[in-house]
Amino acid sequence: MAMVAARAGVSGQTVSRVVNDSPRVDPDTRVRVERAMSDLGYRPHRAARALRTGRSQTIGLVVTTLATVGNSRMLQATAEAAAHRGYALTVVTAEASVADAFDRLAEQEVDGAIVLNEASALVPSAARPAGLRLVVVDAVVDAVAEGDLRAVHSDHAGGAAAATQHLLDLGHPTVHHLAGPADSFAAAERERGWRETLLAADIRPPAVVRGDWSAESGYVAGPALAAASAVFCANDQMALGLLRALDDAGRAVPADVSVVGFDDVPDAANYRPPLTTIRQDFTALADRAVAALVAEIEGDAVADTSIIPTALVTRSSTAAP
Repeated sequence: MAMVAARAGVSGQTVSRVVNDSPRVDPDTRVRVERAMSDLGYRPHRAARALRTGRSQTIGLVVTTLATVGNSRMLQATAEAAAHRGYALTVVTAEASVADAFDRLAEQEVDGAIVLNEASALVPSAARPAGLRLVVVDAVVDAVAEGDLRAVHSDHAGGAAAATQHLLDLGHPTVHHLAGPADSFAAAERERGWRETLLAADIRPPAVVRGDWSAESGYVAGPALAAASAVFCANDQMALGLLRALDDAGRAVPADVSVVGFDDVPDAANYRPPLTTIRQDFTALADRAVAALVAEIEGDAVADTSIIPTALVTRSSTAAP
């Protein structure tokens, strides 16, 4: 570090600020220090820094599964957001329980953890090691507010409302709903947005048809929804299965049935027909979760709750009846 400071013509404290990504460094000075670091082959020593700061510069990610599209995309986005802030990421699956996952993370001396989606619902009732800082993604905010946790989630209800209103504005008399699992926060919020939008329009919500997020469950739900004029699906994967089921039933999309999904997965634009859907910003969601956790670790102020906006993306799977 002293050699870097001498080569860049700055103090050792300035080099330390650059290494720790402090905003209190002039841009030109930062470039000069980074060039000196590169020329000398200098890299911060993570273990030495942990001894000095009492932090491992590592955060955990707790999931129940990585098989779902949302969780796998969140893993990628979280890893990138953590690396941007100088933190490594370790992933644990809550195979037996979330409490066991927390214990494994504590053994690895992580500075904190982010809990994703299905695992988040298990946090309020799970024992956790003292001092383990947590940010939960997709959880009941009231449950989180009772503890020293931070919550981040997409505007699931708002997105569902936009999807439902889009179909009503096209002239459909009602909108059916292919919902996600009953124990999912995201599924419950999307169902709430759909239901409240119909009730606000003085329309009695039809009976919910429930899937498990998979395309197969969307296909299985097809017969129950084949006579519908419009269907809002709680995710794009179930919408994909439904599109196939409707085709098998001789129902054309969107001529006979309009379909809207949720997530805007990369393949949604290449469905047949291209899928109208609600876009979740997984990059912003992960970045907000990591920012909240790092702020908690480093003692900075952070808001208790963050809600990331969603957006309607209109494609060819919806039309007037």
